[in-house]
Amino acid sequence: MSTKFDSYQNRRLKSSYISVVISIALVLFMVGVLGLILLKSTQVANRVKEKVAITLFIKDNVTQKQIKTFRESLLKEEFTKKAIYTSKAQAAKKYSKEIGEDFLQFLGKNPLKNGVDIYLKADHVTPEKMQVLETKFLKNAFVADVSYDKPLINLLTKNIKRISFWLLIVSGFFGLIAMILINSSIRLSIYAKRFNIKTMQMVGATKAFIRKPFIWRSIKLGLFGAILALIGLAVVIYYIDKTIPSLGLLKDYLSLSYLAGGVLLSAFIITWISTFFATQRFLNLKTDELYY
Repeated sequence: MSTKFDSYQNRRLKSSYISVVISIALVLFMVGVLGLILLKSTQVANRVKEKVAITLFIKDNVTQKQIKTFRESLLKEEFTKKAIYTSKAQAAKKYSKEIGEDFLQFLGKNPLKNGVDIYLKADHVTPEKMQVLETKFLKNAFVADVSYDKPLINLLTKNIKRISFWLLIVSGFFGLIAMILINSSIRLSIYAKRFNIKTMQMVGATKAFIRKPFIWRSIKLGLFGAILALIGLAVVIYYIDKTIPSLGLLKDYLSLSYLAGGVLLSAFIITWISTFFATQRFLNLKTDELYY
């Protein structure tokens, strides 16, 4: 009879552990997908920002040698992603192609100026920083005028801030749900052993000694769940990369390492904290309270 009861208890524990692993895997998979969206949305936003150029129109009396030196000095600036020089002849050819006729035939001379298009690093593409750069360049002896799309920069900055804010809100919300769900699953698995906890406590075992095996078991279950979640994420990432290769997900080793590390770290921290407080609760209960 005792053997049958022990067998029944073992089956219950195994099913409890399986449910904990599956719950952790599903929750961490959801958190991983959200983390992937956060990482890639930041990269996409930065990529868009770095396509915005600020154009410096060079004065006519500046020589080609001076322009070359000036461009090289711009490339050394910490805000510069790249700097492309366009001569007035190249600008005229490009403009004629856009309007569909050679405007130089009517004017007789080229009214355009030599220019340098500076593509800024993402963190410098804000209305405030670009205004500072504009003021700085206008004081330069080689620069006749500075031009960039101010309304576009304002709109881009505003939209990115709004999207980032809501992504953080959603991330926080799902992170809280993840902790609650994992905590509930772990508490249920520990609840099945509440009498064992109390028995160990009654024979003189310290709280730290009692907690230790439960914490290690939960961490192992959490890591198993994290591995399952990472397998699911790998499938999703592979599919997205095949569908939208321009995102370059499989080649973005840094983001993938952050994602994997975040999922594993989340599994470790959440299971450790949840198990600590779950065991602490049962350790603090009186014997007659274990039945409720």
